[in-house]
Parts: sequence; C-alpha cells; structure tokens
Amino acid sequence: MAENAAIAEVTKKVEEVVLDEHGQPLSKNALKKLEKEKLKKERAEKDALARAAQAAAKASATVDYSKEFYGKQAINQSADRPGRKHERLTDINASRAGEKVWIRARVQTSRPTGNKMCFFQFRQSSATIQGLVVFNDTTISKQMVKFAQNITSESIVLVEGTIAKPLEPVKSCTVQDAEITISQLFVTSEAQGRLPFNLEDASRPEADFEREDAQFSKVNLHTRLENRVFDFRTITNQAIFRVQAGVCKLFRDFLDSKGFMEIHTPKIIGAASEGGANVFKVKYFDTDAYLAQSPQFYKQMVVCGDFERVYEVGSVFRAENSFTHRHMTEFMGLDLEMAFEEHYHEILDVFDELFVYIFKGLEEQYAADLEIVHRQYPFEKFQYLPKTLRLEYKDAVALLRENGVEMGDFDDLSTETERKLGQLVKEKYHTDFFMLDKFPLAVRPFYTMPDPKNPGYSNSYDFFMRGEEILSGAQRIHDAELLIERAKEHEVDPESVKHYVDAFRMGAPPHGGGGIGLERVIFFYLNLGNIRRVSLFPRDPKRLFP
Repeated sequence: MAENAAIAEVTKKVEEVVLDEHGQPLSKNALKKLEKEKLKKERAEKDALARAAQAAAKASATVDYSKEFYGKQAINQSADRPGRKHERLTDINASRAGEKVWIRARVQTSRPTGNKMCFFQFRQSSATIQGLVVFNDTTISKQMVKFAQNITSESIVLVEGTIAKPLEPVKSCTVQDAEITISQLFVTSEAQGRLPFNLEDASRPEADFEREDAQFSKVNLHTRLENRVFDFRTITNQAIFRVQAGVCKLFRDFLDSKGFMEIHTPKIIGAASEGGANVFKVKYFDTDAYLAQSPQFYKQMVVCGDFERVYEVGSVFRAENSFTHRHMTEFMGLDLEMAFEEHYHEILDVFDELFVYIFKGLEEQYAADLEIVHRQYPFEKFQYLPKTLRLEYKDAVALLRENGVEMGDFDDLSTETERKLGQLVKEKYHTDFFMLDKFPLAVRPFYTMPDPKNPGYSNSYDFFMRGEEILSGAQRIHDAELLIERAKEHEVDPESVKHYVDAFRMGAPPHGGGGIGLERVIFFYLNLGNIRRVSLFPRDPKRLFP
C-alpha cells in the first residue's frame, strides 16, 4: 500500500512538470513568468466581465421611463382641444389634498436639491404656489428631474400634479397650505435670453433699499417703462391695475344706478375742444383735424339730444410739453354730463356721492390689492368725509393769504399753491379730498357759465386729492348767442365750432358736468410719486414706445 502511494505521488509530480518547446522542463524563472501571465489573463477576463456588467447596468439606467411625462411642447396652433380642466391657483387649498390637477403657470423660481429633487414657485398673475418634482424608480426618472432643473425662470409650463399639504405653511407663496407634487411637466413657452431685471428686486419695499447692508439692485422707473411687459408681472403692478379697473367699474356702477348712459364720442375732431395751443393737429386727408382734448362738445350735444345723463370712459389727448410727475400727453378720462333742474350744484351733489362711493368701494372690495401696493410703496390711508368739503375760490385764496401765500383774487392756482392749499385743508378739515367752487371766469374755457351774482367768477369747480387737481368741471353755457359772445372773447372763431353752437339753437336744457383723470385718481389715492406708474404704456413728450 505504501509503495503504491509513493508511486502516485511521483507520477503527480511528473505530470506537473512543464516542458518547453523542446520537451525539456522549464526553469524556475520561466515558471514564474508563466504564472504571472496566467494571473494577468485571469484579471483581464474578470475586468471584462465587470465592465460588461457595468455597461449592462448603465444601459438599464439610461432607459427613461418618464419620457412621455415631460419635455418642450410644440407651439400651440390650436391643432386639437383635449378638454382637460385647468385649475386657477386661487382655487387650490389644503382641503383638496389628494386631488390630481392640471395648471398652466409661470416658473417664478426654481431650486434644485441634489440630482433627485427640484422645488418650484409657480405663478399665475399674482397668485403663487410651491411645486416639487422628486425622483422615484417607476414614474419620475433622473432625466425628468434634470430637465426640470434646467427650466428658465419666467417660462410658461403645463403641470400635472397632486395637491398635497406641506409639513409647514409655505410663507413665500400666496397659497400657503398646499403644494403640487408634480407627475407631468411640459414647457409650453420658454423664456429666452437674459431677463431685463430681477422681478424680486422690482417687488421689494422701498425701505429695503435704504438699509445700510442692502445688497439689492433698485430698478428705476425708466428701466421699468422700457421693459413694461416684464414689469407688469410684479405682484404690485398686478394690484395697481386691478385697483384702476376697480375705479372704472365703480364709476360705471354708480352712474348706471343714477340713470346715466355710457356713450362713445369721436377722438378725431374738426375743432379743438378746449381751444388754446395744447392740441395735437393731424393731417386728415385734404384738411386738418385734431385729437380730442376731451369729449366736451359731444357730450353736451348728446345732452341737447335729450339723453340728459351720459358718461364716457375714453382717451384724452393734451399736447403739453410737460415733464412733471402728473402730466401725460394721453390719459384716460372719466367724463360725465347731465341736465339739471334748478342749480348746477345738483351736479356737485352727484359728484360728491360718486367719489364717496368709489373711495368706499376701494376700501371694501379692493383691500387686498391696496395692502399689496402699501407693502412696496407705503402710503398714508386716504382720508375723506362722508359729505365732501366744498370751498369757494375766494375762501381758498383767503386761507392761502392767511398762511403767507401772495396771490390776487383772480389769479389761477399754480401746482405749488394747489399743494399748499391741500396741506392747509388737511390740517384744518382732516380730509385729503375737497371741492373748490366758483373759479375766476378768465381762467376757464369759453363755454363756462359766468356767475350771475359775482362778476369775474364762474359756475365752475375743480376737485382735489392730496392737494392736486383730479377733476375740472362747470355749468356750461346753453344759450347760442351767449356762447358765441364768450367764444369771441376767448378768440375762438365761432365758425370753427358752428356745429357745436348750432346744437343749442333748437332748445337746450341747463346742464354741466366734468372730466376726471383716471390715472390721477389712482396716482394720488395710492400716493405713488409719479403718474407713469399707473399708466399701462404712458405717453409724454419723450415717450412713444413701447
């Protein structure tokens, strides 16, 4: 047995002997070299298997299982109408948690968190909500998250998501008790190029820029107006123009309730409606025409046509080469004209009720918008009386003289004296709003009715807000012969206004009215410092674009 084991061992050793090409056993050095080559080959095979496994894993990872749920959509040419319901952000709240919704909104801001998550702040008009896209193994791929992270601010997106209740209120958004967990995300209109300024800076309170440690860039008014469409997107501008729309609505609602009818008069006219040099002359085929300085002639003619109570909201043009904080060459006029029974103060009564209705309506119906404006542009609350203060011109002159202002009985008010008068009235009567009646006849248009009891004065009036004029009006002359006489005194050729004068030859009721500057009402109510802030696309001697 022992002998057989020995023989097997010897045989094994003989079999393990490695021979060279000549049949001779290899040396020890040759054997070591051969062993190294063998190990190298084994490692190469192992590395190849590992690379193949990695490639397979990578190939598996690049399969985008979300590719149908995100991307850039083609331009909407109304090729189809899926009929899906799109939600307004203002209708979303925590009580709807779990609902799946579609929204169209702008990307106000985005904030990537690693490569698996991205937070958004979506905006519709002035409403905002938080959204988030989060990677998972089945529906939200890393490619989708990367796409989301690269969407540019102010792009418009179409989002499908589920309403969720956040762990804490989202104080940076107007919708604070809900957020959108995104499941589909499409760019429908991409914001391209560099934005003209930072909307966040353009929305900051004025006080932020006065701090010593301020790191912000203040956006000046000129830059805003040069990029007006973008400027409209600030929450403050959204609020300002909702307030403006509110004033028009309240104006119409009140006058409709008082039996007035809305009219629309020509803005290209054959004679200057206010006389003087502040009129735009335009070529009208083979003759000259003018842009209406007011609807004055036509609203009076309509009253003579027995409409009796009318109003208009329309453009007014003034060729005033002025660069003040309150003048524009085109603005919106809120005009009314009415026949009265006994005395032109019936018109003042209507105006009194109208403005109190507007001011009260703004406080009650537009409080949220007023607060938004106040946050960026702080202003003292507008004060008015339940029954509007009425002063006569001579009493205002006396008050100014008592306080050191030198002016004659029949001198017109300058901007400085208007402001001084407003200051004195506020101190004495505690109101930012008042009427000034019985203006000097010489400073009013030719169609203004003279005061029969006080020579040199007229049945005319202006209204003031925060010490500056926002309305001018009067009883009109409704007798053709007196109208011609007054026109000549103002060096207005009666033939140039023949159609207007003839309207009074067939019987005309006593009447009057006034014109309100819409932008001035908003400007002074909000105390915004410059009227251009409340005009969509302001026009002045240097601005025709955009």
